[in-house]
Amino acid sequence: MSTSGGGGGAVAFVRQRYNASGYSSSGGEDLEEDDASGPSVDYHPQSSGLNGWCQRLETFVWLASAVFIIYCGDLHSNFFTLLLRDERIKRTALNLGLLCVACNIGIFLYLSFWVKDMAKVDDRWDILAPAAIPTATVIGLLAFFLFCLALWPIWSFLTLPLLMHTRSA
Repeated sequence: MSTSGGGGGAVAFVRQRYNASGYSSSGGEDLEEDDASGPSVDYHPQSSGLNGWCQRLETFVWLASAVFIIYCGDLHSNFFTLLLRDERIKRTALNLGLLCVACNIGIFLYLSFWVKDMAKVDDRWDILAPAAIPTATVIGLLAFFLFCLALWPIWSFLTLPLLMHTRSA
């Protein structure tokens, strides 16, 4: 029995197999070979109509704003020059945020390459390193707040959508 995730409550679905003699199997019949589940259903339909255009427009606006921030920065210098030379940025918070991002990259590389490929361990990584994902989550949230603190003097309330977009992209 499996439960479907998503909505307000858990809904249980039971896959029943049917053969010519009924639902129960008699003898050596292999029920794994039957087509009782029916045709496969595509759960990711193509975006069409108004919803598809709204999604494309939103994507275009986010990309245009990202390009604008990178090239125009604060309308005086571009983003990278701003990060490197502007005295309004709180350097301690920015450097600690970058350190948190480096730690998250280290956790990702550890889980992706060392545990899976180098150590040749077939167990799941959540069994071998159960604290890795919660630690990466806390470090990622800390990095978000540190970047907000560091960049707030430049973009004020626009810092939040700027960082939320870059963290989800």
